[in-house]
Amino acid sequence: MIIERHYNIVSQIIVTIHTLLKTMNEKTKTNYVSDLTYDEKVMMAIVRVAENFKRAHSSIFKKHGLSFPQYNILRVLDASENGRNKTSTVSRIMLVPGANMTGLSKRLEKDGFILRKRDPQDERVTLLAITRKGKDTLKMIEDKKNESIEIILNGFTQEEKHDLLDKIKKLIKSTSAIY
Repeated sequence: MIIERHYNIVSQIIVTIHTLLKTMNEKTKTNYVSDLTYDEKVMMAIVRVAENFKRAHSSIFKKHGLSFPQYNILRVLDASENGRNKTSTVSRIMLVPGANMTGLSKRLEKDGFILRKRDPQDERVTLLAITRKGKDTLKMIEDKKNESIEIILNGFTQEEKHDLLDKIKKLIKSTSAIY
């Protein structure tokens, strides 16, 4: 009697799960058929890789109080001579409009990751400098970031990575020519 009752309960659970899975599959099916050309599919695949990369790394940076662009500012400053550079130079390297750079750098300064100051030789120019906190934060992020990149590129040989980078640089150059 008890075994029969347990069997009935388990059977009901299995039927419920099966029904839920069937419903989920029906809801995820669409009537969409891609009309993209092969070239568009290639470009969309590149965009998808970039978005996945950005999403994965943004979650790492967020744990340290940084957005993806803020992290990149710190990286540029850390690689700059004496850990400082002009806002306009950082903006150009990152392909970020100046107005966006102002907001990003103000938030980084408020949180103690960088210092902002006027260039004594040209008052119109703002200099950015990475602080000890900014450098320490980059060090804390480094292992997790590198681990993530290693997972992403795991299936590629060094030669394939080199070839892929060359092809991407070629794409960057050709896409830069259209604007």
